[in-house]
Amino acid sequence: MEPMDSTVSLPQPQYATHDVANQAPPLVPYDASEDPALLEGLRREGAEWAEAGIRRLGVRAGSAEAQEWGELANRHEPELRTHDRYGNRIDEVDFHPSWHHLMRAAVEEGLAGAAWADDRPGAHVARTAGGLVWGHTESGHGCPTSMTYAAVPALRTQPELAKVYEPLLTSRTYEPGLRVPTEKPGLLAGMGMTEKQGGSDVRTNTTAATPTAEPGVYTLRGHKWFTSAPMCDVFLVLAQAPGGLSCFLVPRVLPDGSRNAFRIQRLKDKLGNRSNASSEPEFDGTVAWLVGPEGRGVKTIIEMVNCTRLDCVMNSATLMRKTLVEAGHHVRHRSAFGALLVDQPLMRNVLADLAVESEAATTLALRLAGAADRAVRGDEQERAFRRIATAVGKYWVTKRGPAFTAEALECLGGNGYVEDSGMPRHYREAPLLSIWEGSGNVNALDVLRALSREPGAADALFGELARARGADARLDAAVTRLKNELAETDQAGARRLVERMALALQASLLVQYAPAAVSDAFCATRLGGDWGHAFGTLPAGTGFDAILERALPGRN
Repeated sequence: MEPMDSTVSLPQPQYATHDVANQAPPLVPYDASEDPALLEGLRREGAEWAEAGIRRLGVRAGSAEAQEWGELANRHEPELRTHDRYGNRIDEVDFHPSWHHLMRAAVEEGLAGAAWADDRPGAHVARTAGGLVWGHTESGHGCPTSMTYAAVPALRTQPELAKVYEPLLTSRTYEPGLRVPTEKPGLLAGMGMTEKQGGSDVRTNTTAATPTAEPGVYTLRGHKWFTSAPMCDVFLVLAQAPGGLSCFLVPRVLPDGSRNAFRIQRLKDKLGNRSNASSEPEFDGTVAWLVGPEGRGVKTIIEMVNCTRLDCVMNSATLMRKTLVEAGHHVRHRSAFGALLVDQPLMRNVLADLAVESEAATTLALRLAGAADRAVRGDEQERAFRRIATAVGKYWVTKRGPAFTAEALECLGGNGYVEDSGMPRHYREAPLLSIWEGSGNVNALDVLRALSREPGAADALFGELARARGADARLDAAVTRLKNELAETDQAGARRLVERMALALQASLLVQYAPAAVSDAFCATRLGGDWGHAFGTLPAGTGFDAILERALPGRN
């Protein structure tokens, strides 16, 4: 055979094999506070003085740097070190530097306990608004900041302890690492409530608290099933004292500088919330200080739960807004079947439906924050409203979160199913917010408990609904049905009742404060029944343009 002639010309390709076309550009940087529903709610609920700070924080949250912190903190998960190289028990958890960047920013911005030290009306609203924008980075580090915020009112039941620890829990200084708490410029607090045999049924807890010779000081022995953020400085823990289930303050480091017995047996391998360490600590001779009277542990810690439930609503609303922004950005730049996705009627229906849901969640979160702020300042009507409405909102908004994030992910098609998009992380995060601080059933039953045992709870709820009376016939009819159902609902029907309470409450807020296109779409579907079972089934005649222009300003 003759050798091949090396000068023979081979056919050349007419196009590159890897042209990148029809892909959305990076979203970052963007302004996470660019949300009319959030800014209007901030002003309406009494924290207009915080708007400049919220806008600044929104720009920071949407920066390339902060978004990378969120991604890295979840990619490089916390690692448990039970012992040092010499065999000494140390029970420490190592975090990626990005976690500490996120935590430092959150604490400095007042998203932990600082609101309790701020006398300005609206301080708790400003904190919630801050969480609604800073949460665009990632969700995990919101756990220790939330628990720190929530620990303050529980600790106030023991004034001598509050005098020592409250100034540190309300500090804007973040200092990681275990040291004597009173020697640090700022502290973080966690909580240890659930045990493996009981979960939310904390009255079955078996961790035992034994009094010592020193008044108010006990030693604990037992095992906790879920204790998140184990590198916090102090924890509020439920344990069985001689007088019954009681609340205790447990520091990681004792006043003499020695380590308290807080043995971290393992970290949980969780579906989501990967940046945040959740642990199983074991107590054995662990020193603890009594918080509140013996036997009143649940009553003492319930104020903490009310605060963390508000944060579950806030965080779920944040995930909705974040994924809506991501979906809106994608469809504005992606074409299919000859047109941009954002211009195609069915996609606009999906986006508008998501936008209505997101605004309802954000508006309710800020209304609950306003109630919390006014309740702290002595408004008994708002205290009663907060008691029932927080449980209602926690049940419903967190239930809507997983379906919402799934639909937003689908707007990106296959791109949304890829980790690089960030959407799978948000999708894994969403169900946790329904589980934390009492799952759906626990919250639904708590609403029934509030109705039967809390004087004024039902009146406060219907008083709020009455503010929108006459503005929309569908809402008026829904409120009438709700009143009739209250007397007939048993435990088995609790979810149905609470869902209807939540929808009526969200509708009343939107009718009062949102543009007509938003409130009409909500009432027509969530109350009027002219809605399918999936997002994207808004009826003909919906003001799609107005809804999308409001929800995605500059992006429509």
